Amino acid sequence: MKKFLVGLLTVALAASMLVGCGKKEEKKKADNSLKDVQSKKELVLGLDSSFPPMGFTDKKDNIVGFDIDLAKEVTKRMGIKLKLQPINWNSKEQELNTEKVDCLWNGVTYSKARAKEMLCSESYMDNHQVLIVPANSKIKSLKDITKDTEVGIQSGSTAADAADSVKELKNSKIKLLADNVQILNDLGHGLDAAVMDEVVAKYYTKKDAGKYKVLEDSVAKEKYVIGFRKDDKALCNEVVKQLKAMAKDGTLKKISEKWFDEDITTIQIIKEINFKEERAYMLKPFFRL
Repeated sequence: MKKFLVGLLTVALAASMLVGCGKKEEKKKADNSLKDVQSKKELVLGLDSSFPPMGFTDKKDNIVGFDIDLAKEVTKRMGIKLKLQPINWNSKEQELNTEKVDCLWNGVTYSKARAKEMLCSESYMDNHQVLIVPANSKIKSLKDITKDTEVGIQSGSTAADAADSVKELKNSKIKLLADNVQILNDLGHGLDAAVMDEVVAKYYTKKDAGKYKVLEDSVAKEKYVIGFRKDDKALCNEVVKQLKAMAKDGTLKKISEKWFDEDITTIQIIKEINFKEERAYMLKPFFRL
């Protein structure tokens, strides 16, 4: 009997220890991401500072861009400061997961591979990967790309995945470079073509008129998101909430028109239902004479 009681006590003790460990594990997994940025009163945004017009360093050495303006407005509404932290884009996941930055917000393209590494927000803008060539290039379409064509792509970007999915580009001579600025400098001087985000390509064809041209062929369709650590749902939800509020009051449209001359944002606004009007509409057929 004593042995039985001792055994029962041992089992109960072990069970209580497991429950205790479970509670500690729950505490460890608690999502304090929003509270943490509110506590330090700052959101640290990781970016590639050579990615115009989304985020780049201007002639006055200030980091500016469409995404930067969005982030400034979001943090203003959250009552916190924005810290811009340029990073090596090729190691962005490491920068995020080692908590050197709170989010990645600089033309971050959604992909299944990235979704495994980070929490991706709702998409706020559509994008395409396109081909850009020197203005005097004989390359008119994807069909003109051969195995001898040297194509520049930014290392760590989804342009590499896009190129790998297109037969003509997959068989070409791909050269991975640090950023799009370097790629464009080499375009026509070693590089025959480049694959990059449409917004970046169009920015440079407008800025340096007559120097480059964007081909009509779309290499891949993509969507821009904001990247957070996998467990930081509270922070992600708050940022998206502020973006939706900005879409509703017209601020998002205003910022988009500043950089693109039109509203190209895709944030979905949850339509508020006027229950009185809805009820009146539903009852109307029953009161016809």
